[in-house]
Amino acid sequence: MHVSDFDFDLPEELIAQHGLADRDRARMLVLNRARARWQDSTFSGFPFYTEAGDAVVVNNTRVFPARLKGVREASGGGIELLLLREGEGGVWDALARPARRLKAGDRLSFGAGRLRAEVVEVLPEGKRRLRFQHEEDFNSLLDEIGETPLPPYIKRDEGIEDEDRERYQTIFAHERGSIAAPTAGLHWTPRVREELTARGVRLIEVTLHVGYGTFEPVRVEDLREHRVAAERFEITEAAARALNSTREGGKRIIAVGTTTARALESAADEAGRVAATTNVGGERETDLTITPGYEFRVVNGLLTNFHLPCSSLLFLVAAFAGREKVLAAYRHAVRERYRFYSYGDCMLIT
Repeated sequence: MHVSDFDFDLPEELIAQHGLADRDRARMLVLNRARARWQDSTFSGFPFYTEAGDAVVVNNTRVFPARLKGVREASGGGIELLLLREGEGGVWDALARPARRLKAGDRLSFGAGRLRAEVVEVLPEGKRRLRFQHEEDFNSLLDEIGETPLPPYIKRDEGIEDEDRERYQTIFAHERGSIAAPTAGLHWTPRVREELTARGVRLIEVTLHVGYGTFEPVRVEDLREHRVAAERFEITEAAARALNSTREGGKRIIAVGTTTARALESAADEAGRVAATTNVGGERETDLTITPGYEFRVVNGLLTNFHLPCSSLLFLVAAFAGREKVLAAYRHAVRERYRFYSYGDCMLIT
């Protein structure tokens, strides 16, 4: 199968630039896989598609201000970093812009010198490995001088707007570590959460810290050659017990977002039984790449946003529901003027 098989036409004006003030008023396209039919709804009605005993699983990761804007100390030229992955001893891998002139040994300054960095290694595809120096707490500095790492298709004239700092977080966000939001969770409100509980639905939290692997451009044409970069995830003992109990009771497990689906599938054995990562010291890493042909072991339903053409997220959705069904549903969403991508509307696949 070719990556180009997952392309589709999307008018630019359908790319959502702001989240709705009332999160749960987002539109929701409900796709029934067995019947290959869909219906238009809204996310406020999500609880009505669940039953007592079902488990709805959300990702509780929190986005940190991973974008830094500063200067190269030698020239004073501007530099922008997107922090990707933390190593040991204050070392981070980052995407740099512009990257072509940034060489090993170059020194950078952020926040009027309160945070400094030295390039220690040149990595491919515009990435650099840097060692940071600072006297203040690093995370506190990031919170003060860093910016919310909005996707490039969300345009802002003068930097990140105040609304984005919290609007680009889900109501479940409390485990710091992502450089992008698990966007299917952005539609949730306390009211929807309370309605699910009242219906006897289990709400289970897992953690997958969204990294560059989730949104990295696909650079191959043969889908078999594509690999998603590893991301950290955690499933507690309590969460694993609740998930396995749901399966044993014959009820559904509905994943909120592709990141949640990856975490669940990564922790399951061939029989679909989920193992807690806390058995092996807490967080694990997964490089599970889900493409059409993958047999899901845990997930029975999926709530997800509308994704970029030819992206790893769209591959996963197509693996769950079928490429033709998904692309047909996307064409319907375009005709009906659904809002696309991170701040856009959503699709529930049952």
